[in-house]
Amino acid sequence: MSVKSRGELPSRSIISQKWTLLLCLGSFCAGMLFTNRMWTVPESKGITRTTAIEAEKLKLVSEGCDPKSKDIKHESKDIFGEVYKTHHAIQTLDKTISNLEMELAAARATQESMLSGSPMSEDKKTESSGKRKYLMVIGINTAFSSRKRRDSVRATWMPQGEKKKKLEEEKGIIIRFVIGHSATSGGILDKAIEAEDKKHGDFLRLDHVEGYLELSAKTKTYFATAVAFWDADFYVKVDDDVHVNIATLGETLVRHRKKRRLYIGCMKSGPVLAQKGVRYHEPEYWKFGEAGNKYFRHATGQLYAISKDLATYISINQHVLHKYANEDVSLGSWFIGLDVEHIDDRRLCCGTPPDCEWKAQAGNVCVASFDWTCSGICKSAERIKEVHRRCGEGENALWSAVF
Repeated sequence: MSVKSRGELPSRSIISQKWTLLLCLGSFCAGMLFTNRMWTVPESKGITRTTAIEAEKLKLVSEGCDPKSKDIKHESKDIFGEVYKTHHAIQTLDKTISNLEMELAAARATQESMLSGSPMSEDKKTESSGKRKYLMVIGINTAFSSRKRRDSVRATWMPQGEKKKKLEEEKGIIIRFVIGHSATSGGILDKAIEAEDKKHGDFLRLDHVEGYLELSAKTKTYFATAVAFWDADFYVKVDDDVHVNIATLGETLVRHRKKRRLYIGCMKSGPVLAQKGVRYHEPEYWKFGEAGNKYFRHATGQLYAISKDLATYISINQHVLHKYANEDVSLGSWFIGLDVEHIDDRRLCCGTPPDCEWKAQAGNVCVASFDWTCSGICKSAERIKEVHRRCGEGENALWSAVF
């Protein structure tokens, strides 16, 4: 049993090894067959094979001759065109909204003026509700103590009575003395102005307390009130000690009628005065940089004019516009950062005779005349008649002018 069993062991081992080898070869062949039929090699994403036809198409596209590329370019042009049209429509809509806001602000200012109970004559109430278009509103800045100055202006360059009415109706020019009320509203000073206004009918009363240090606030209130009462192309501010040629002023402004944001006057840039006690001291001098610096360009305060859009801008933003000590500086500061056209016209700041007289004889009639040393005509109540006689444009110039 033992010998027999020993002899059989090698034969079994040999057979098993052969079968094992055959099975391995068979499995390998079956695996190869199965792999070739079932497994496909995926195409690499980054590598493309191009045929001759595809290469020709690529060449056409690179040269810009492919019909599809032309269609794409045409479509892109159409898209850009639509974008431009949309942008233009948005801009137009913005302008329309802006104009409506200005008109709404003007109407609101009119309502507030009426509700505030500020003194206003009957003819002004009629004017405020009218829709007439005027060329310009001239506001003559005055004070309670300036009765003689006002009378001298009435006797020279400011039309009175029927001529004043004719000036408004035929030429579209409104002229008013601009004044607020005293600290004690309804007192003797206010009653004197009311009596004077009843006689002449040439005042624009403001909801404002009078005072020399309050000129910046008065200027804001004037423009806001004027733009609420009258729809004009221009709004002018002038002092009551300055001589004005109305026709020459109108002809000057008409040249700029198409400019929506206009600021015209004699532009200057004076020093910022930090020293206390001096005239035109600037308490906020530190805002203008180092000592010895100058102000930004602004129109001198004796006479300047702004367009309706700027007057409306002041009306809308009057509660947030900063007031500097000097009124002309304040006005100039309100327009910094805005798209405003500054016009420097030296005819708006001529000297008194012989300066304005020589210029008139040379055919260059001045718009306004005053003495720089006095910031107005020195002793204007006595001297303005002489200035008017020697430098005035003549009454016929006003009535024959076409604006």
